[in-house]
Amino acid sequence: MTSMTHDGPQITGGVDTHGLTHHAAVIDPVGRHLADQEFPATIRGYRDLLDWMRSHGTLVAVGVEGTGAYGAELARVLTAAGVSVVDVDRPDRKTRRMKGKSDPIDAYAAATAVLSGRATGTPKSRDGVVEAVRVLRIARRSAVKARTQAMNQIRGLLVSAPAMLREQVAGLDRAVLIRTLARLRPGDDLSRPLAATRASLRRLARRHQALDAEIAELDTEIGPLVKQAAPALLELFGVGPETAGQLLASAGDNPERMRSEGAFAHLAGVAPIPASSGRTHRHRLNRGGDRAANNALHTIVLTRMRFDERTRAYVERRTKQGLNKKDIMRCLKRFVAREVYRALTHTPTERTTQTDLAPAA
Repeated sequence: MTSMTHDGPQITGGVDTHGLTHHAAVIDPVGRHLADQEFPATIRGYRDLLDWMRSHGTLVAVGVEGTGAYGAELARVLTAAGVSVVDVDRPDRKTRRMKGKSDPIDAYAAATAVLSGRATGTPKSRDGVVEAVRVLRIARRSAVKARTQAMNQIRGLLVSAPAMLREQVAGLDRAVLIRTLARLRPGDDLSRPLAATRASLRRLARRHQALDAEIAELDTEIGPLVKQAAPALLELFGVGPETAGQLLASAGDNPERMRSEGAFAHLAGVAPIPASSGRTHRHRLNRGGDRAANNALHTIVLTRMRFDERTRAYVERRTKQGLNKKDIMRCLKRFVAREVYRALTHTPTERTTQTDLAPAA
C-alpha cells in the first residue's frame, strides 16, 4: 500500500479490536463523535476500515486497542499505508463503571485517548527477525515447562513406588535416571502396580527425552537469529541467548519506539519508585512493567554478582553503605537496563568503570 492524501477536516480514528470483528470510530479535532462502524477482522476488512476512515477527512492518527493481540495485523496494515498508529490501553474499571461498556464506546475512547495525548505509545512493528525469535521462544518455553512437569511427575511416582523399583534408581542423577527409566520393561500384565508404575515411568522418561531433543533443536534455531538481531547484546557480560531473546522480544523489532533508556527501564519494571517519607529518602522495587524482561535482567544481575569482579566490588561497597540485597539488586538491574538499551538501539557507549555503577542508585 502507498500513503494517500485526502482533502477535508482532520480526523482521529479509534479501533476496538476483537477476534472476528473490529469496531472503528472517528472524531473531529475537538473530540466530537462523527461515525462508527464494524468491520470483519480480515485483510479485506482492514482495507475497508481504512477507506471508511479516510472518507471522513484527513486521517491524522489511529488509536488501536490490543496491537499485540487481536489488533496486531490491523496495526501492520495501517502502518504500511502510512498511517500513524498509537497503542491504546483499554479503559480502566473506573471509567467502564462510570461510562458503560460497548464496542462503539471503546472505539471512541481509543480515538479520544490519541487526540488528548493520553495515549502516545508506538506499537511493536512485529515484522522482522525479533518477531521470529519471539514466536520460536513461545514453543521453547512451552517445551521447558512440559519437561519440568514430566520430571516432577517422575519424582512424585518414585516417592510411592514399590521399594524394589525405588532402590533400583536411588542416588542417580537426572540424566542417568531418565536413561534408566526409559529402558524399563514393564511386561504385559499391567494389572500389577509394579508393572503399571514401570510403564508410567518409562513413558514419562521418554517424553522427557523427546522434549530435551525439541528444546535443543529450538536452541539451534533461535541462537543464530538472536545473534543476527543484536550481536552487541550478546557481548554484554552475563547475557546469553535465552536472556537476550527475551529482552529482544520485549523491545520488539523497532526498539527506537522507546524514547530513552529510562523508558526501557519502565518497560522492564526496573525504574526506581520513590518511597521517601520525612527524613527517610529511598526507592523501592518496581512491581510493574514486563515481568519476563525483568526476570531476564534479574538473571543477568545474579550472574554478574557471582562472576563479575566489578559487580562484586560494587555489592561490597553498597553493603557497607547500609543497603540490603534487594536494594542493591534494584540498582544493578537499573544499570544493566541502561547497557541493554544501548546495545538494542546501537547507542554509542564508552567503556564503563567501577564508578559508573553509582548512577544506578
